[in-house]
Amino acid sequence: MADKRENGRSPMGIENSEDDEFGSTSMRTVETLLRLLPMSLCIAALIVMIKNSQTNDFGSLSYSDLGAFRYLVHANGICAGYSLLTAIVAVVPRPSSMPRAWTFFILDQVLTYIILGAGATSTEVIYLAYKGDAAVTWSQACGSFGGFCHKATASITLTFVVTLCYACLSLISSYRLFSKYDPPLSYTPKQTETAAASQG
Repeated sequence: MADKRENGRSPMGIENSEDDEFGSTSMRTVETLLRLLPMSLCIAALIVMIKNSQTNDFGSLSYSDLGAFRYLVHANGICAGYSLLTAIVAVVPRPSSMPRAWTFFILDQVLTYIILGAGATSTEVIYLAYKGDAAVTWSQACGSFGGFCHKATASITLTFVVTLCYACLSLISSYRLFSKYDPPLSYTPKQTETAAASQG
């Protein structure tokens, strides 16, 4: 037990110090930049989609007419704000506590699924706009609103790049959290029999 305390771990197997590789200045810089990158991409995707509207002889079409695209805009706005906030927190050098590690882990996971869901639903809508659906007599619309579809596709593509960034951040926050715990002890069959005999 004394050895555990000397190695910076508590008797319960939870690491208290931030001496691992992710506590270094270089890794903190990498994480901060990785958190700022999605912010700029989210803002770009949001602006492209908000300005996406087209009017021609066939009528007018705007992103606000489609629920999936409205969700995409809101998801990108939330992720941009979250990215900025966590980048500010990550750049400040301070010892990592268990509550902080759990907070980053949970929020990174939640935001990853939010932005992934926004990209997936929007992809389905834009696919139907390009291809249509004969089974429900839904004709393709991109032949008449090509500019609208191109901008929507650009916004969705940026959103999927954001999803990749958040996937990387989720891996980093997962490593940060679970590296604080000791690996489970491994017992040989002989040790198991000895422990069972001593309990009996």
